[in-house]
Amino acid sequence: MADMTAAPVYNPLDPAFRADPYPFYDELRSREPAHLTPYGMVVLTRYEDVATTLRDPAMSRDVDANGAPRPDDPVWRRRRERRRDGAKSILNLDPPDHTRLRRLVNKAFTPPAIEALRVSVEQMVDDVLDRAAERGEFELVDELAFPVPFEVISDLLAIPKERGDEIREWSQVLTATLEPTTTVESLAQAEHASAQLVAYLVEIVEERRDNLGDDVLSALLVAEEEGDRLTTEELLAFVVLLYVAGHETTVNLIGNGTLALLRNRDQLARWRDDPGLDANAVDELLRFDGPVQHTVRIPVAPTVFGEGDGAIEAPAGSSVLCVLGAANHDPSVFADPHRLDLTRANANRHLAFSGGIHYCLGASLARLEASVAIGRLIRRFDEIELLAEPTFRDRLTIRGVDRMPLAVRT
Repeated sequence: MADMTAAPVYNPLDPAFRADPYPFYDELRSREPAHLTPYGMVVLTRYEDVATTLRDPAMSRDVDANGAPRPDDPVWRRRRERRRDGAKSILNLDPPDHTRLRRLVNKAFTPPAIEALRVSVEQMVDDVLDRAAERGEFELVDELAFPVPFEVISDLLAIPKERGDEIREWSQVLTATLEPTTTVESLAQAEHASAQLVAYLVEIVEERRDNLGDDVLSALLVAEEEGDRLTTEELLAFVVLLYVAGHETTVNLIGNGTLALLRNRDQLARWRDDPGLDANAVDELLRFDGPVQHTVRIPVAPTVFGEGDGAIEAPAGSSVLCVLGAANHDPSVFADPHRLDLTRANANRHLAFSGGIHYCLGASLARLEASVAIGRLIRRFDEIELLAEPTFRDRLTIRGVDRMPLAVRT
């Protein structure tokens, strides 16, 4: 638990903070909802502040264009060197560049397009559960939470699945650089992983140019919107993002969500008995323990957060950390926020998918995969028990279970 007597501190180096950040979020929100860290970063934990910041066009994602230089910071220098080597990810672009790139791929991720995948996702999940039923046990992350989203995004891009283990390893190395505790060493590891992944994708892209098909990668290769196309560098940056983000977040949503249900058996039983809860249940699981805990914005002009004596000014070019996990547990918006309630009327107000123009492109896909994977798991088996205490990856930005062995019986 957070120390209720000490001044609130956002300390991502604290193992207790990383293991269970929510008590620390509560303390920050109640005492310093706009918290200035010793490194000059403003941390926002109140729903209203986070939601407003995410939707504010004066808050940038483009650190190269709007971020203040930090030449004395070796991690900042290494990140800047990495960004110079290729096109920026759409995650780190502002309009009009962001608008242009997102428009080129939006059609593949509309709710109707994603709903068309339901039957194939159901079959993937059923195949996993059939094998689990034969053995009476399975490892949730390795056998369900990772393979299903990975197969789905691979099918959407028409990329072979044989190198799944390597892709998973590269993805985890890459997402580790999202952590506030990132080091120069972890960035070097990410550069190596990125080079391997890009080299692999270059081969696939070149082959696809000569053999276009009915898949998202082919659509990107021929995309024309008002005469515009992706450059090769933009295409590769986009495909890396789709490939990694297209499965990484959902892996953690399925793992975290299943664990939350196993620790709240009344809610598991309620969802099992009422298929009408499918959509709301997933939103509540996203709110309760979402896979993405925070995101950064950069004010393009000095911006004041908080009121009165607690007001803090974030200079232009500074970093503002929007803590999504804290906003999703704000009692001013979500009554009794630490209680899992799959019937919660306003669960869909969560910010787990961010907000504004950077609202998650794959939100509909993640919802579908989680609804099918978790929903069919809890309805297939009458008994689902933990065989060992689940373990979480030692991460804060991307929060997720990395191992959860289960015993199952019909």
